[in-house]
Amino acid sequence: TVRRAFKIASEGRPGPVLIDLVKDVTESDNKVEFVPITKENHKSELVVPEDKIKKAIRIIKKSKKPVVLLGGGAVISKANEEIKEFVYKIDAPVCDTLMGKGAFDATESLYLGMTGMHGTSVANKAIEECDLLIAAGVRFSDRITGNSSKFAKECNIIHIDIDPAEINKNTISDVSIVGDISFIFSEINKRIESYSHDKWNKYIREFKDNNSLIYDKDRLTAPFIIEKINELAREDAIIVTDVGQHQMWTAQFYKFTKFNKFLTSGGLGAMGYGLGAAIGASVGQPNRQVINISGDGCFRMNMNELATASRYNISVINIIMNNNSLGMVRQWQSMFYGKRYSQTEIIDNVDYVKVAEALGAKAFRITNVEDVQNILLEAMKVKGPVVIDCLISKEDMVLPMVTTSVTGQDKVNIEN
Repeated sequence: TVRRAFKIASEGRPGPVLIDLVKDVTESDNKVEFVPITKENHKSELVVPEDKIKKAIRIIKKSKKPVVLLGGGAVISKANEEIKEFVYKIDAPVCDTLMGKGAFDATESLYLGMTGMHGTSVANKAIEECDLLIAAGVRFSDRITGNSSKFAKECNIIHIDIDPAEINKNTISDVSIVGDISFIFSEINKRIESYSHDKWNKYIREFKDNNSLIYDKDRLTAPFIIEKINELAREDAIIVTDVGQHQMWTAQFYKFTKFNKFLTSGGLGAMGYGLGAAIGASVGQPNRQVINISGDGCFRMNMNELATASRYNISVINIIMNNNSLGMVRQWQSMFYGKRYSQTEIIDNVDYVKVAEALGAKAFRITNVEDVQNILLEAMKVKGPVVIDCLISKEDMVLPMVTTSVTGQDKVNIEN
């Protein structure tokens, strides 16, 4: 039963499985010896959907302005190498969703950034103007599509996903291929020719150069801190986030290069997720650096678990983007509700440095840009839990922002 549960949980689209172990079994004196077995390789059993692959290749061949969109399924499939080969074969720019971070190396020249509500201008521009969207492991949530009835209507869509329930659920595709993404791209790569889209890529590259993400570098901001973390963290560091502005800033400014470097609760929106997930990541990968980026509202949801990290001497660096508010909700109240701030400003006087120290963690506070690098380097030397309280402005917003569903208008793109 346990083996079957693990198999169900990890195959296809991963998810939870409940084993109901009844009381009389747990009290029994009977013992069962564990006998290890060789893990099965299921990919060899996969069937090639030849007709779908041939149709997809015909559409790709005709395309003049293709774009590849990668979601969480591409990360779960560990399809980095197959995706990279495909992308450079068809010479197409790449963007990702929040859950697709790391499916394609963010330092590659064809990478455009995250798409959707808080995506980069160039990623949204590319999807808006492409003639072919190749989407792998995405569910086309409203944070990506906005008004789904008007999303990507001027292009063909090839949708690859292991879960048949996602096909044509939110966005209708011209070709849908159900299967493991790494396997599907591997099969396509065997059959497809190489193409060049110099004119399209030049156009996108010029737009990217003129519309890069910007922020005020003369004062302490979350983007500055995140870029500095990206610069100083180990190559194999695991980055964890809670939910809110800091989560979006991390998606925008941290350069994820591999598929197993980013942990976030995604669409679940679970405030307090970060510290527990970071502790779990450190226990599972004790030789890797683990950095949890949180907001003050999220961190206080679960900060008592610092005692757990202290008890077991778990090395987790916790970065608190402290703006004395529930930043993302406050941003919406500021932009769309006439600055009527209801239950989003945290006006109590909690000292997170003292809280962290009381729970057995090493703690620092950052108030200006000059201290960021030295304190981060000092924190990275500590064995055990660390908290860094970063005091940023509550007026800082995550931009750009596409606000279709919020305002009721067809499309409003709020730039930096």
